Amino acid sequence: MKKMSLRTRVLTGAVAAAALSAGTFGAMSANASAPAAAPAAVKADTADRNLQQSTHLTVAAATKAAQATLDAAKKENQRVSVAVVDRNGNTLVTLRGDGAGPQSPESAVKKAYTAVSWNAPTSELTERLEQAPNLKDIPGTLFLAGGAPVQVKGAPVAGIGVAGAPSGDLDEKFAAAGVAALAK
Repeated sequence: MKKMSLRTRVLTGAVAAAALSAGTFGAMSANASAPAAAPAAVKADTADRNLQQSTHLTVAAATKAAQATLDAAKKENQRVSVAVVDRNGNTLVTLRGDGAGPQSPESAVKKAYTAVSWNAPTSELTERLEQAPNLKDIPGTLFLAGGAPVQVKGAPVAGIGVAGAPSGDLDEKFAAAGVAALAK
């Protein structure tokens, strides 16, 4: 057998690599274009008890409640932030009132989350810390007065949190004004 030159060996290797790559690419392309098997249809409805219905506050309603909260605070010359969260604790609306402190928006969100999570005003929840001090360690919560749950038939659908007033009692009073605005 005749010995190949370096140039011939490099060219032969390059051609072989190109052929192998083309074959692999073609196989992958063919595989990617093959239709996937359709998943089996599953019929589920509320009668099957496989689904759960829940009530959620609309963004328009959350905005209305947040604005009513800021308006109540403004009447008393208080600079606050307000947050409205849905049943799952996701923020729907956050408004930082004129002159509210930089920490107030985050505190308002945490108070709203805490209120909806326990379906109780946060002022009541601060009393529970005496029996269960580890509650304060739950991420995203803030056990200070200023959060109020929004309820439908006793079940929580949202939470309103207020922060920035000189006392938690004032914060909670303004949050209650936001809840009351939803009843109108």
